[in-house]
Amino acid sequence: MLFMVIERFRPGMQERVGERFRSKGRLMPDGVTYHASWLEPKSGLCFQVMEASDRDLLDAWIANWSDLVDFEVTHVVTSQEYWAAKARAGI
Repeated sequence: MLFMVIERFRPGMQERVGERFRSKGRLMPDGVTYHASWLEPKSGLCFQVMEASDRDLLDAWIANWSDLVDFEVTHVVTSQEYWAAKARAGI
């Protein structure tokens, strides 16, 4: 399953996020794959595409950062998958 993850650094925590990332990496459990990320330059708002077989694995990763970051997670599919499913359904 693919997930679009929006990270909002808590006020004053941006430097601590960077320090933790530099010292410990992404802190992802087995079964979670990072695909790509983008940051909004002014605020540092981060958009990531992550993959996991279920949401529980992703929640384990989020728990490693939740003291510094607030998360919004949405299950997504690729455009190709979306339209193929619509075609199969006759829509």
